[in-house]
Parts: sequence; C-alpha cells; structure tokens
Amino acid sequence: MRIKVPETLTESHLKYDQDAGRSWNAALPALAERYLDEWDLRLDGEPSHGIVALVLPVLRSDGTPAALKLQPVTDETAGEALALRTWAGDGSVLLLEADPATGTMLLERLAPDRSLSSVPDVTRALGLLADRLRRLSAHPAPEGLRRLGDIARRMLDDVDGAVATVYGERDRYWLRWCAGAVAELVPEPGDRLLHWDLHYDNVLAGAREPWLAIDPKPLAGDPGFELLPALWNRWDEVLATGDVPRAVLRRFDLMVDTLGLDPRRAAGWTLGRVLQNCLWDVKDGCLVLDDVHVRVAEAVRARW
Repeated sequence: MRIKVPETLTESHLKYDQDAGRSWNAALPALAERYLDEWDLRLDGEPSHGIVALVLPVLRSDGTPAALKLQPVTDETAGEALALRTWAGDGSVLLLEADPATGTMLLERLAPDRSLSSVPDVTRALGLLADRLRRLSAHPAPEGLRRLGDIARRMLDDVDGAVATVYGERDRYWLRWCAGAVAELVPEPGDRLLHWDLHYDNVLAGAREPWLAIDPKPLAGDPGFELLPALWNRWDEVLATGDVPRAVLRRFDLMVDTLGLDPRRAAGWTLGRVLQNCLWDVKDGCLVLDDVHVRVAEAVRARW
C-alpha cells in the first residue's frame, strides 16, 4: 500500500467513533487505493486531514491538480457531495467526482495551509467570509438534506433537561432565553442551502477564485443560523478592542448587511446556534456554559 494514515487521524477516529472508527481507519488505505485506480489519479504530495477526513493531493490523468477526500458516511457528511454539486463552485470548492456510497469525493485542489485565518485584518477576513455565505445561501436547498426546523424542535425538547443539569442561575437564564427565541422562529425555519460550519479555517485560497468554502455540513434553513462561528472565532481580536458587545455587534451587523438579512431574525437564529452549542456541551458533561457563547448572546440580544 502507498497510503499511510497519519497517526493523529487514527487517534481522532478512535476518540470519536471507537470501534467503528477503528474499522474504518483500518480499511482506509485500501479505499484510497481503490479510487486512485478507478479515477486514474496519481499521488502528488503529503496528505492532510481534519477530524475524520483524509485528503490526498493528486493529479488527474490530464495533469490537473485535485484533492481526493475520503471520509466515513455519517449524518454530518452524507449531504456534502449534494451541496457541492448544487453550488457548482459558486463560492465553494468544485466537486469533480463523487461516490455517495462511500463518501469519497474528488475536489478542486485548494491551498490547505492558507485559510482566511491567515488574513491579518479580521474585518477584511470577515467581509470575505460573509460574501461566501451570501453566495452559498442564495441557492435553495435541494431535497434530501437535514432541515433546520427539525433540528430546532429537537433542541427545544432538550432544553428542560439542560436547565436542570447546569450550575448557576445565569446559565439557566440563557438557556431559557435562547430557547424562547428559537420557539418564536421555528415555524418559519427557511429553505436556503446552508453550509452550517463556515468559519475562517473552512475558507481556503484557490486558483479559480481567491477564496473558496470547503467542508460543508449542509442544512436547509435560514441563513441567520450561519453567523455564530464568525462571531466567536478569532475571539482574542474581540477582546483586544476592549468593548466586547460593540465588537461582536460590529461583526454581526457586517454579516447581516452583506447577506441582506432581517437583523431580528438573524439575531434570533444566532441565539439558536448558541443554544445548540450549549446543549452539545451539556450533553458532553459540561455543567457551566461556555463564557464566550454567553457573551455573544448578551451582545446579539440587542438586535433581538
């Protein structure tokens, strides 16, 4: 076998997927060899990886650079090829080949070591990110994706248990407050094609366009649900302003204006995204809400 799975990826598979991750990881070299052969690809450099996916730089038969992405099929990854096919490169990495049965994709080659996190001016980086969000969410969601309305209702079902679990009245207050915003908006959850994980490290430099989105966790819903990652990522730069609410709202308002969103609905769905992250943390055993998410909620409430 020519493919050696990086040890850090193996550790990630074992940490998050245990026995299933061990089995998938063991089969990964053979899976890679299969698609190198079937799609007539040649290896062209060292692999990279995220939490679950292995990405191999390759050359197609005509010499075109590409990237072979291999990942298990899960609820999070199952719709990725469908979303990329729908966007057809409009603000996103271009899908060249796909096998939905195994989750394997051949993608346009981007620069894995150059993301929007490398742009020193956070306002410029945020503007570029917001423009990708605008283009991506302009597309109606195709059939077959998870829907924000269903996810939001399940979140509301989990709130009482989380309220009973966390320490402190402040945390119980914010869980209830965010849940109230979601309850008001859930009857109209939206129908746009959402990326659901667009942060600075998921926008990479490319040749076809300067910056392109990667690694969607696609969802049908309201674009306001997309804003939170850009509010709390690069948090040191928020703190450095000395005025957290103002800095958060500056980011929020820039994105709302770029995407042409209703500020109140966008604030409500951002509070919903805070709620989702907090519920995930409580499920993982956290008894105190993440302070960054609470401070974002405190700021965004001004627009709700």
